[in-house]
Amino acid sequence: MLVKKLKEDFQSFDGQDITLQGWVRTNRNSKALGFIELNDGSCFGNVQVVYYQESTKNYEAISKITLGSAIEVKGKLVCTPDSKQPFEIQAGSIEVLGLSDHDYPLQKKRHSFEYMREIPHVRPRANTYYAIFRLRSVLSMAIHTFFQDRGFVYVHTPIITGNDAEGAGECFTVTTREDNKYEEDFFGKHAQLTVSGQLHVEPFALTYRNVYTFGPTFRAENSNTTRHASEFWMIEPELAFADLSDNMDCIEEMIKYCINYCLEHAPEEMAFFEKMIDKDCIKRVKAVAASHFKRMTYTEAIEHLEKAKDQFENKNIYWGMDLQSEHERYICEKVVNGPVFLIDYPKEIKAFYMRVNEDQKTVAACDLLVPYVGELVGGSQREERYDVLVEKLKELNISQEPLQWYLDLRRFGGCKHSGFGLGFDRMLMYLSGIQNIRDVEPYPRTPRNLIF
Repeated sequence: MLVKKLKEDFQSFDGQDITLQGWVRTNRNSKALGFIELNDGSCFGNVQVVYYQESTKNYEAISKITLGSAIEVKGKLVCTPDSKQPFEIQAGSIEVLGLSDHDYPLQKKRHSFEYMREIPHVRPRANTYYAIFRLRSVLSMAIHTFFQDRGFVYVHTPIITGNDAEGAGECFTVTTREDNKYEEDFFGKHAQLTVSGQLHVEPFALTYRNVYTFGPTFRAENSNTTRHASEFWMIEPELAFADLSDNMDCIEEMIKYCINYCLEHAPEEMAFFEKMIDKDCIKRVKAVAASHFKRMTYTEAIEHLEKAKDQFENKNIYWGMDLQSEHERYICEKVVNGPVFLIDYPKEIKAFYMRVNEDQKTVAACDLLVPYVGELVGGSQREERYDVLVEKLKELNISQEPLQWYLDLRRFGGCKHSGFGLGFDRMLMYLSGIQNIRDVEPYPRTPRNLIF
């Protein structure tokens, strides 16, 4: 029997014999009776198991069962309407399936996040991580449900690629050699881990109309901030016959859907985050889900920032700059007081594939800024004009030959199309209020950090 099923309908099991398997979260006892908090992984909450000196077999041995041990409990479910818990399991027998050693690293005290990052193989059993990794599963399902229900086709884009989609050059090389003779390497050319699935998913948008890819991406950026990781997951949809406005409509609908889905399907976990991590997290995301996402040009945003430049650590505000997190948060928290799309960025600070606007200075790009974190989603209308895209590559000194296949899409029945990228791990941080990306990833990969 699963604890989740019992919690959902415990009254119908009142007085019945129950068998449970799970892990010991706490074990406390006196001379006459003892209590075990058991978690079987089926839900966030534990179940209380009561064992008695008079009636439970091997009372003395049970009283010494260590934290983290795997056990099987056979007993009777008894409703306890006057107690803190609505029911308990009165044990007839408890069998140890796997004893935990006394040096089990999660003892009955609060451990720091820094300590927990050193034991990623055990930390899922701690409440914060138990909650975030279930929320990670629920949010994944929300993403797939949203797109599948709307007819999007899920495309698996390659992890090993020959292209740097962002043109930033911060890529991990995939090689079997110790030298740099890539022509003699496994693929006969320079190969790298993908920084984005976008370029590879675009051809499928020009086949199926609406598609998405959802998978790991990699950046060899030597950044030690709380918001950056070397390996992270991205959701990247692509919509054919869609302009920038259509793109933003899809982003807004998706974000609202995901928030509501997580609130509905992970209520215990979200309640835990509200109580222990960020008391405003539920209030904040509900406000976003209920709001209309406003739209503002980059130029307007710069005007607002110039008026308030003395409030920032980075006071050098000018048109053409890349906005910092403090600037983004000011715009959405102080100017708009809610979510806002910034659009029409200077072309010099955006990727080569973004469509050039009529002013020849800006591109049809959008960044969704939300209170508390700043940028959450980045997207654009793609440049569908072959000649303009070729010129852009020349301006940026990007070799045309490796991207000729991408250019060919503009010659073979191309059309206007748009897409965006949502950092999955950053969305988890936003939902939970957890401050560090290392604490929402099961096995975080950051500079000089490769545990397991």
